Amino acid sequence: MGETPSRSADAGTGGTRVASGQERPAGASARVAESPVSTRTPGGDGLGLGGGGGLPRARAFGAERAFRGLTLAAGTTVLVIIAAIAGFLIAKAVPALRADTANFWTYEGWSPNDTAPKFGIGTLAFGTVLSSALALLIAVPVALGIALFLSHYAPRRLGTALGFLIDLLAAVPSVVFGLWGRDVFVTPVRDFSAWLNQYFGWIPIFGGDGPFGKSIMLGSLVLAIMVLPIITSLSREVFLQTPTANEEAALALGATRWEMIRTAVLPYGRPGIIAAVMLGLGRALGETIALAMTLGITFGISFNLIENGGNTIAANIANAFGEANDTGRGALIASGLVLFTITLIVNITARAIVHRRREFTESAA
Repeated sequence: MGETPSRSADAGTGGTRVASGQERPAGASARVAESPVSTRTPGGDGLGLGGGGGLPRARAFGAERAFRGLTLAAGTTVLVIIAAIAGFLIAKAVPALRADTANFWTYEGWSPNDTAPKFGIGTLAFGTVLSSALALLIAVPVALGIALFLSHYAPRRLGTALGFLIDLLAAVPSVVFGLWGRDVFVTPVRDFSAWLNQYFGWIPIFGGDGPFGKSIMLGSLVLAIMVLPIITSLSREVFLQTPTANEEAALALGATRWEMIRTAVLPYGRPGIIAAVMLGLGRALGETIALAMTLGITFGISFNLIENGGNTIAANIANAFGEANDTGRGALIASGLVLFTITLIVNITARAIVHRRREFTESAA
């Protein structure tokens, strides 16, 4: 039998001395051995490990602070511009409002150039909200359907080409839409209005004896075509941002493509859809030339959609500004202040909805 290797007498008998290579305290096996080469810490007197040292001091002025100051200045400038616009509108509108002999909120006429000025915003505000709401009612379902087709159903090349064409549609000037609606689209709308009146005239919105053509329906359809590319483009980009893992998880659980869209794509893109719709609403509320060419320009609150008539704040400003005197211009500016307020309320509401939805999503995650 071979001899076993000799062991240290002290180690074998439980002595206190061990080999020099084992001279480490208990638990030292989990530590990293010190490097035989040590470096002096910058700014210190003692020796330290390699790579040590404090972080460099931040410079008093650098790219980070410059960028932060630039963004702060840009945000402040936007607020200053909004406040300046509001102040200008208020300063110019107050004299005309003082000269008004009628109730500005309820009077349905518009005669600010008379010796005794009488004008009201009720009819114009009603027409603005009605035409914009009807345009969104028509445009939003179509826009979302197109966006879903381009993002999840169409082949990649076809979706890219159609998306490019839709983006080009958003660049068409509003005066072109107005001329097309007044000279070309008015005829089919008039025939369709007569058909609605014949078979559904018992419904108040389709009643009346005519004439038909330049109506809220024509203006709303033109508005719907104008806001369609905005809502479609934004919604398409939102749908494309849906995480692939969410879509694949829904499909892996046995969902059809529509069920996957309903459970994974639409909930994820809801804040973006709301933002797109509100942006389209802002475009519809402020549209001027197209509605000035397609509405009947009458004063009176009516829910009838097919008879000649209808008016909006922006269209009235475009039509009446050239013949207005000092009081008339002040009255138009007062109506512009109302439109500014409506648009501001719409944007603030949309922002609040999106923010609440984001908080809900983040808390659920």
